Amino acid sequence: MSRTLGKNRWALFLLILAGIVAGSFLGHLVKNIDFLSWLNYGIDFAIGNPDGSNVVTLDLGALAIHFGLRLKITVGSIIGAIASVIIYKKI
Repeated sequence: MSRTLGKNRWALFLLILAGIVAGSFLGHLVKNIDFLSWLNYGIDFAIGNPDGSNVVTLDLGALAIHFGLRLKITVGSIIGAIASVIIYKKI
């Protein structure tokens, strides 16, 4: 049986993830440059405090599990995600 060659959804997901990371990294690099600092503008979503303290803890005596999640969406990460979708469509 032959598998049809088509666009892979996992490839799109990984490409979008890479675009988000690259865009966020680029925004972080240029945050001190006046005319490019808008790329680092964004908002934090977090379980616990965004600085990493006050995370949710499950303490079972012999085992303690700490849960925390932080998501920072920036203009650079959105541009990176859009660029990765455009690249995916071109492939």
